[in-house]
Amino acid sequence: MNEKIQTSSSDQGQLAEHAHALMAATSDVADETVATARKRLAAALESAKAMAGKVREKAVAGAKATDEAVHEHPYQAIAIGVGVGVLAGYLLGRRGSRN
Repeated sequence: MNEKIQTSSSDQGQLAEHAHALMAATSDVADETVATARKRLAAALESAKAMAGKVREKAVAGAKATDEAVHEHPYQAIAIGVGVGVLAGYLLGRRGSRN
């Protein structure tokens, strides 16, 4: 899962770099349509940065809350993990027996 987050962050960084390069390449174009598109692109980039920051903050807060809950109730956390594992194994076993 951590690899997916790193890949997603890398992809977002590359997208932002390409967008900035596009904006720089079109900076000398005086066409009003291009200027409007550049403004919309800049606004979209800022919005995406803000949204990514909020998502990251929520993910960190959720991870901290989960960590705290597991430390406060370790046996219940183990029981829930075992229960979910048993349920997943049962469902996957049923699915495999049908084929």
